[in-house]
Amino acid sequence: MSIHREGTQILIIALVILVAINLVWGRLCAFSGSVYIGLCIASLFLYGWLLAFFRNPDRVITPQAQVVLAPADGTVVAIQAAQEDEYLQQACIQVSIFMSPFNVHVNRSPVTGTIQYFKHHPGRYWVAFHPKSSTQNEHTTVVVKRTDGALILFRQIAGFVARRIKFYPQPDASVQQGDEVGFIKFGSRLDLFLPTHAALVVQRGDRVRAGVSAIATLATHNTPLK
Repeated sequence: MSIHREGTQILIIALVILVAINLVWGRLCAFSGSVYIGLCIASLFLYGWLLAFFRNPDRVITPQAQVVLAPADGTVVAIQAAQEDEYLQQACIQVSIFMSPFNVHVNRSPVTGTIQYFKHHPGRYWVAFHPKSSTQNEHTTVVVKRTDGALILFRQIAGFVARRIKFYPQPDASVQQGDEVGFIKFGSRLDLFLPTHAALVVQRGDRVRAGVSAIATLATHNTPLK
C-alpha cells in the first residue's frame, strides 16, 4: 500500500491547514476542553479520509487475453445497449462503474493494446450517477486497440465533487492489461463500451476492483442484457 502521487500536494497542504486551524483556534478562542478535543478528532478523521482516498494498493495483475478487466474500483450502476458515436460509430454494450469518495480512484487499462485515441472534453459537473453525466460532464474518451484489432473504449467522467481528471499514456503508447493509466479526484464514474458480442460476467450492483475483477469476455456470441 502506498499513497498515490496525485495526493502528495493536497495532503501536505491539508496537513498544514488543519494543524494551523487547531493551533490558532486552540489559543485564540475560548473553547472548552471537550470542544477543542472534538475539533482535533474531526481534523484527524478528515485527514484520515484524505489518506484513504489517495491510497494506491498493491495489486497482483493476472493478464487474461480474452477478458476485459474492470478499469476502476466501484459499483456497476448501469449495463445497457448504447450507440457510441464519438469514435466507434457503432452499437456497443455500455457498463458504467460509479466510484464513491471511499473507493480507490486509480484507473487501470482494461486490456492490453495501444492507445488508439484520446480526447479531453470540458463540460458540466452533474452527480456522477446522473444519466447525463456520461456525455455532458467533463470527461476523457480513451480507445485501446488490442492486437486482434478489437477496440475497447472507456470514459473517465468527472462528478459533482470531482474536478480533476488525469490520464497518463500518450496516443500510440502501448499499455498492458492492469497498467495504471489515470486518476480521478473525489468521486466520479467510468463508462466502458464493449463490442456487442462480449459476454458479460457482471450485473448491476456488483462491486468491482480495477485490474482484478472481470467485466466481460470477448466471446463470439451475443449476450442478452439483464
